[in-house]
Amino acid sequence: MELLSATLARVKPSPTIAVTNKAAELKAAGHDIIGLGAGEPDFDTPQNIKDAAIAAIHEGRTKYTAVDGIPELKKAICAKFKRDNGLEYIPSQVSVGTGGKQILYNALMATLNEGDEVVIPAPYWVSYPDMVLLAGGTPVVAEASIQTGYKLTADQLEAAITPNTKWLIFNSPSNPTGAGYSRSELKELTDVLLRHPQVWVMTDDMYEHLAYDDFTFCTPAEVEPQLYDRTLTVNGVSKAYAMTGWRIGYAAGPEKLIAAMRKVQSQSTSNPCSISQWAAVEALNGTQDFIAPNNEMFVRRRNLVVDMLNAAEGVSCPTPEGAFYVYPSISGCIGKTSPAGTTITDDETFATALLEETGVAVVFGAAFGLSPNFRVSYATSDDALKEACTRIQTFCAGLS
Repeated sequence: MELLSATLARVKPSPTIAVTNKAAELKAAGHDIIGLGAGEPDFDTPQNIKDAAIAAIHEGRTKYTAVDGIPELKKAICAKFKRDNGLEYIPSQVSVGTGGKQILYNALMATLNEGDEVVIPAPYWVSYPDMVLLAGGTPVVAEASIQTGYKLTADQLEAAITPNTKWLIFNSPSNPTGAGYSRSELKELTDVLLRHPQVWVMTDDMYEHLAYDDFTFCTPAEVEPQLYDRTLTVNGVSKAYAMTGWRIGYAAGPEKLIAAMRKVQSQSTSNPCSISQWAAVEALNGTQDFIAPNNEMFVRRRNLVVDMLNAAEGVSCPTPEGAFYVYPSISGCIGKTSPAGTTITDDETFATALLEETGVAVVFGAAFGLSPNFRVSYATSDDALKEACTRIQTFCAGLS
């Protein structure tokens, strides 16, 4: 009898985690490594949020909680959706999990049957297709090109939908590209969805507050209220509040779906960390004043990285609307040979050679479903970004 599940053979480990671990190993071994792979703000969690967690410990709020979130946090989440998105929810429509990833996974596990399809625009966050596979569904990738700003068009969405489509997974601003859909662009997609009543929308809004320049964030159920009853709006405190390690994600949607997700969570992890939940209450209810200055810093870093990467030979880097990633194309580097003799056959060999020859760790584009590209996270210091981009420029100039 085989020990491992056949389901496990359908999925692969997270490439972003693999790159981060590889960079950490090389750094620990004494190599000069600049890691641009982690999707994690380098800011510290705001003091008021940390104080709320400490207070929760002192007040003995360290016991089990309700499976999918304390009432106070669900109330704060309802207030957030009304305040920021104009969406009305009640606590029974809210689920809190151990990070946004668990929320997405719970929803897929609760709804997918064999033969069900999930449309996933590419470039996509690396975990989407594998979570669909783990849940027994079939990912259907719809590629968005650099020519459309890495954004899916209405025609592409229409072409990807079949009678077996159960979900569209939507992410704006996007990981890995930072691309953000305007209200008019999103309305074109929601118009398509209105013609296909069997398709539900799973919208990953984790980077909602990381929106730059004149880009204004909006979410599908806000743009098209007719989709409210078949939309799961997912968010969390990880990115805007610099709380990645606290592991709190949440979602709101129809009560029947939320109850099914609660059932899955009750037999897996049960409740998220009680201390983290109380910290999240303060994050959502407390001051939001730190978001704007943090975004100003991200804009400065974005502009630095975009300018320097566009100055690298064979690289083309669009300017993203949000998040803290850029997703440059390296089509001009394919087929060339690195200074150490590596033939750049694809973006994975490019990223490997870049790490081995310059000490810069990026994530190759194939991991996100669109090549030839790589992802840079600019959620690190200006000095590190300047040095990394200088090394990338030198590496690309040395290709022959």
